[in-house]
Amino acid sequence: MSEMIRKDVNEEWAHSGIIKAGDYCYLNYCAGNVGGTIEEQINGAFDEMEKRLKMFDLTLENVVQMDCLFRDIWNIPVMEKIIKERFNGKYPVRKSIQTEFAHVGGSDGLLFQVDGVAYWGGYRFLSKTDERRTGFE
Repeated sequence: MSEMIRKDVNEEWAHSGIIKAGDYCYLNYCAGNVGGTIEEQINGAFDEMEKRLKMFDLTLENVVQMDCLFRDIWNIPVMEKIIKERFNGKYPVRKSIQTEFAHVGGSDGLLFQVDGVAYWGGYRFLSKTDERRTGFE
């Protein structure tokens, strides 16, 4: 079994932003544009997810599962529209949950966050420039 690789480690909060374990990468909660509109926050969360995925040369198309947390679950259609714009038809499985976020911004702060799992398996690095090709040889 391959070793686990932890990146985007936050010592203050005692968590990793993304961990590669075997053929999968696990992303903790991604949030962005906190205090903005629901559209801005959903895009900000996916921007953060993309940033972490790039640490392992992956994209949103590699995401296979997401847990989407909303302050107001009735904003699911807004998220679905954004997913259609950003995931290029490679949609992950997902669940959506409504929650009261414990966040310093209160009800005007955090409206959306997402965590997920991405598939990394099958990629081989050819050089130090991180070029990759698919294959399981």
